[in-house]
Amino acid sequence: MIGLVFVLVGALGFLPGITTGIGSLEIAGSGSEAMLFGIFQVSVLLNLLHIGIGAIGMLMSWFLRGAIWFLTVGGIAYLALGVYGLLVPDGHVADFVPLNLADDILHLASGVVMLVLMLTLPRHPTPHSSGEHILGPS
Repeated sequence: MIGLVFVLVGALGFLPGITTGIGSLEIAGSGSEAMLFGIFQVSVLLNLLHIGIGAIGMLMSWFLRGAIWFLTVGGIAYLALGVYGLLVPDGHVADFVPLNLADDILHLASGVVMLVLMLTLPRHPTPHSSGEHILGPS
């Protein structure tokens, strides 16, 4: 489900009307003026990253171990992206992704939600999953 949300968010970042300023959508960098829902600053790179991460998550979620890894690594990555957005000033040489405060807060919240979901997954396969839990037997 989380993967599907990321794919949808990435795809919506390319749609005029849902994304304002689509004519100023840049490949990468902080100069893009395109805003998803008029709130979240986006670029082609950021949209493609969300689609790619979402697709990986959807594939990995077929297996319990894959879902755990996706939620763990993805959660840490989104927390790191949120902190990165808060620390790197606009126009800095390291500022390669357009992020505003709304993006930073959303990335931090996404990371926390992903890690909480990872911690609440069952420790053993259910009838609807396969594989052994990465944290070991219950």
